[in-house]
Amino acid sequence: SRERSSALDLHLRASDFFQDFSMSYETADSQKEEFRKYLEKNGIISQLTRVLVGLYEEPERPANAIDYIKKYLGAPTGVDVEELRADNDELKRQNAELEQKVASLSQQLKEIQVEQEDAE
Repeated sequence: SRERSSALDLHLRASDFFQDFSMSYETADSQKEEFRKYLEKNGIISQLTRVLVGLYEEPERPANAIDYIKKYLGAPTGVDVEELRADNDELKRQNAELEQKVASLSQQLKEIQVEQEDAE
């Protein structure tokens, strides 16, 4: 019950923080207000609040809070994004080469078919 009260208190403070954050910039720029609305509309504020409450409620603090947050949100951990991007670029290059090869071979096949038709 005390933990629930503490978690609720943390949730309220996090909500107040995001509200204060948005209110302090609200008058400064309408773009920031639109961004705040975007964050609310897409559930980002509530999701961040949940993950912070979840982290707070952990009996033992995780050694790597970032990995905890990624795991909590369902993101893979221990992934080298740059390596994946490089792999993706290489696969796109290979795919483009193969598409060119298919186009070339298709053209050759059409030419052979035309030659055979003409020979008949």
